[in-house]
Amino acid sequence: MESIRMDNVVDARGLSCPQPVILTRKALESGELLVEVLVDSVTSRENVRRAAEKLGCRVQVAEMDHEFKLTISR
Repeated sequence: MESIRMDNVVDARGLSCPQPVILTRKALESGELLVEVLVDSVTSRENVRRAAEKLGCRVQVAEMDHEFKLTISR
């Protein structure tokens, strides 16, 4: 499954780690101040959250129908 990245949204649903973390890091390194990441597993949610926090970002997590939206801000 291909990931979709539109502006500040990283759609990593269906991808296994470390791919969601890599895509999130690329979005943050591109200078985005706010990034939304969509994932569909608890493992991906936690790995993305930890990676963003290590970069000094704030992370808010919302669960929606067995999927997660992480809003990451600098």
